[in-house]
Amino acid sequence: MIRLTDIKLPLDHAEGAIEAAVRAKLGLGKDGLRNVSVFRRGYDARKRGHIQLIYTLDVDVADEAGLLKRHAGDKHVQPTPDTSYRFVAQAPTDLKQRPIVIGLGPCGLFAGLLLAQMGYRPIILDRGKAVRERTADTWGLWRKRQLEPESNVQFGEGGAGTFSDGKLHSQISDPHHHGRKVLTEFVKAGAPEEILYVSKPHIGTFRLVTMVEAMRETIEALGGEIRFTQRVDDVLVDTAPDGTRQLRGVVLASGEQLLSEHVVLAVGHSARDTFFMLHDRGVYMEAKPFSIGFRVEHPQSIIDQARFGPQAGHPILGAADYKLVHHCKNGRSVYSFCMCPGGTVVAAASEPERVVTNGMSQYSRNERNANAAVVVGIEPSDFAAFDDSGSPLAGIALQRALESRAYELGGRDYSAPGQLVGDFIKGCPSAEFGTVQPSYKPGVHLTDLAAALPDYAIEAIREALPAFDRQIKGYAMHDAVLTGVETRTSSPVRIRRGEDYQSLNTRGLYPAGEGAGYAGGILSAAVDGIRVAEAVALAINASR
Repeated sequence: MIRLTDIKLPLDHAEGAIEAAVRAKLGLGKDGLRNVSVFRRGYDARKRGHIQLIYTLDVDVADEAGLLKRHAGDKHVQPTPDTSYRFVAQAPTDLKQRPIVIGLGPCGLFAGLLLAQMGYRPIILDRGKAVRERTADTWGLWRKRQLEPESNVQFGEGGAGTFSDGKLHSQISDPHHHGRKVLTEFVKAGAPEEILYVSKPHIGTFRLVTMVEAMRETIEALGGEIRFTQRVDDVLVDTAPDGTRQLRGVVLASGEQLLSEHVVLAVGHSARDTFFMLHDRGVYMEAKPFSIGFRVEHPQSIIDQARFGPQAGHPILGAADYKLVHHCKNGRSVYSFCMCPGGTVVAAASEPERVVTNGMSQYSRNERNANAAVVVGIEPSDFAAFDDSGSPLAGIALQRALESRAYELGGRDYSAPGQLVGDFIKGCPSAEFGTVQPSYKPGVHLTDLAAALPDYAIEAIREALPAFDRQIKGYAMHDAVLTGVETRTSSPVRIRRGEDYQSLNTRGLYPAGEGAGYAGGILSAAVDGIRVAEAVALAINASR
């Protein structure tokens, strides 16, 4: 097979245009081309009204060697690389201890799946409920203002990624094709096959629910064991005379002890009590930068028109997204994060009397509003204003303080505080909504958001919104809605690990995914889960 890259065609090209382009590029006659398949399809929207599709194609030809010789030196004509995934190990027949995976978000799900596929029969623990029960609890907050601290947007089967846009693109380096493995497993579990070739694949919440269930069934069929409502409250660590620390197992909230010297920690970025427990047990961690801000909602039609012009609404393009950044005069950077085309803003709290926002879309992305987080980067030096102890967990104090303040500003009933963009820029409270109706449930209480974040963050966002308007006309429209607060952009801590993926000071503990500070988003978290599962498998086999 030969891989052709950078094949450009008009957005509305004819059905046979791809094959014609291949023949023209390679100089092939009627009998020289056997088959063409699409490996990747993206688009170039820099010229509105003249959007082009950009294809990467795999081509089967009659004389591959001769063709490659004729096109030697052309970087766009190369042998098709082998992107198949290969397992690094298989479990020994006399496996003495089963590995444990804590957390069943994207990272834990793929760590568990890989370990199961390699024969290690993992035990997977999640503090939350199975995905459909968890969905009902989540709707309980959105519709009835009833928060379940152990079953919500953050905790439960599928993790925070289940209630999201289901984006599956990432900028991580992937020389071992782990990302392809993730996408392939998702397709096996029911995702549309297009995620294997579109440049910005997404799935949406409803499809993620059924996919997660299918993957759970696969793990169990391979001998894995999944336990819900099993919060890990402690870890068992032995310390040798030379100071070497070895993990021996975990202690559940019920008091049950599970022994294992190979434990994957995939708890997500909101398991604050787990972070405190690990810190108390001496596991090395450090404070990590993250970002804080608001959700902003615009009519999706404004974003579509700004990005695609007269070709807005084309079925191949779908709902437009964006990615914006502005470097402010006060030294801060403001950027858009987790943009959800045609989606909704959702309540994402996991602790009582706190308000947190996130974004979500279905596969169709056909809701009226576009939403995204508009956030300001902060550093550990900013945490001291909320916790001056020097603790690596000081970022959690900042998050909690802002989320509690948002709860108060929203009316103390899990409504979120909100403000029109025009009023926010001018510095005056909002009294009523305009043309943009907020999607956040259980509701938005209009107020003055200047009290919701530190002054430096408010100053930076006020400067950034007009700057974004110069890139997307209408971004700073008066009636666009800001909703607060966004504090869970990433983990506030990093649980450091070495090249073998084990904790720097606690052997047998494998920090992984977003919670440990090594991923951001579904795909990168899933890939990290695969990498850690490989490390666990190799370590188990080496210890025999």
